[in-house]
Amino acid sequence: MSETTTSDTSATDRPVVFRGGTVLTMDDRHTVLRDADVLVIGERIEAVGPHLDVPAETLEIDARGGIIMPGMIDTHRHLWQTAMRGYGADWTLTQYFVWYYLESGKFFRPEDIYAGNLLGAIEALDAGVTTTVDWSHGLQTVDHADAAVDALEAVPGRFVLGYGNIQQGPWDWSAKPEFRDFVTRRIDGRGDMLGFQMAFDVTGDPEFPERAAFEVARDLDVPVSTHAGVWGATNDDGIRLMHENGFMTPATIYVHAATLSPDSYNRIAATGGSVSVSTESEQSAGQGYPPTWRLRKHDIPVSLSMDTSAWWSGDLFSAMRTTLGADRSREHLEAHARQETITHCTLRAENVVDWATRGGSKALGLDSAIGSLEPGKKADIVLIKNDRSPVMFPIFNPYGHIALQAQRGDVHTVLVNGRIVKRDHQLVGIDLDRARQVVEQTVDYLRAELGEEAWEKGMNPDVPQVEVLDNPYTYTDYGTSATHTDSSE
Repeated sequence: MSETTTSDTSATDRPVVFRGGTVLTMDDRHTVLRDADVLVIGERIEAVGPHLDVPAETLEIDARGGIIMPGMIDTHRHLWQTAMRGYGADWTLTQYFVWYYLESGKFFRPEDIYAGNLLGAIEALDAGVTTTVDWSHGLQTVDHADAAVDALEAVPGRFVLGYGNIQQGPWDWSAKPEFRDFVTRRIDGRGDMLGFQMAFDVTGDPEFPERAAFEVARDLDVPVSTHAGVWGATNDDGIRLMHENGFMTPATIYVHAATLSPDSYNRIAATGGSVSVSTESEQSAGQGYPPTWRLRKHDIPVSLSMDTSAWWSGDLFSAMRTTLGADRSREHLEAHARQETITHCTLRAENVVDWATRGGSKALGLDSAIGSLEPGKKADIVLIKNDRSPVMFPIFNPYGHIALQAQRGDVHTVLVNGRIVKRDHQLVGIDLDRARQVVEQTVDYLRAELGEEAWEKGMNPDVPQVEVLDNPYTYTDYGTSATHTDSSE
């Protein structure tokens, strides 16, 4: 059957087959198939292999000259901040904390959370990211949380809501009856199209007030994701408290984990947790050196993430590329300090493609459903193909091509749960004009609320006159000389 036009791709009841591409299955053996097909029937992958027989009504997509791969998975992205795209391009982490945690983040209304989530969710799909963890720590009220979910449900992607609130202690917001009511109303029974985490950080206070939030997570049987090993904010004390109190589990995701001691990495490894590495963020903002070189030594599972579009790109091509660069740079520099030369790279392109797919599915407990192209798994599929680009040929090393050559503009077709959401480089069934409208309303509101002088100054904010180093957690008085001024001094 010949390839149809984009206007025909809104149908979801027809089988779909990708014909003649290079297939990165990302199965346990990392099988690569040349000139092969992927057949999708309903929500699932029916078959993978050469010259597949397909039902008569099957929609055929010409994948020749392209790479078919599993949908990419981002395990940590603050979607609510996407309306501020690029605003903090020259920030440090301290300036980010000042703007979002201490000052302007408090102005965000539910409709502003909706705007950021809507645009960020669309942006992810456009770049071939079929599953995104919305690390949503701007949920000041349940109304904000409802707006976040409303936006996610308006976009045909797979999402995990990480519920958080940087303006209150997690022991406060997680104890409120309206929080549990929200989980019952908006999360329970939604299946794997809308997952749920609790997202909060552990300051290291020896009183361990976060215990109450961990107990809520345990009672609800939901995982916790936490910014760990962030210079000046979260450290080894938080990991130790989590471990001593039995709250480190295989489902726990530690974001960044860039400034921890070997003892903390040992605790993560021993309890089976994983680390979400946001290399662009760690390289630029100051959380610490991107830690994959340490994680590899401790055999800690890795997934990739983009953090926030207020600073960086919203795609995992950049994540794979920068992660390779940071890890290899560290390896070379350490060798040079020993007067040695690295002759073979330890971290390969194949590894970062795995982290961008299987790494995410394993971290989220979804590996039986997504993350690889195997019969029976959900059809989250990306075709990388661009016949108009001189960068898309020749393709010798498909892993290297994905990690170092391809870009978001080369994402030709995207399926999520068997549904075509992008085709011929165009989004399908997504109202981009509506997203632009609500984002413009949020920007207009914030500019008016802050005033033009503060709005312009916010792109390079001053550190407050009050002595605050990096710790942004205004909901607690606990401090140390490593974070903000110790209250006992």
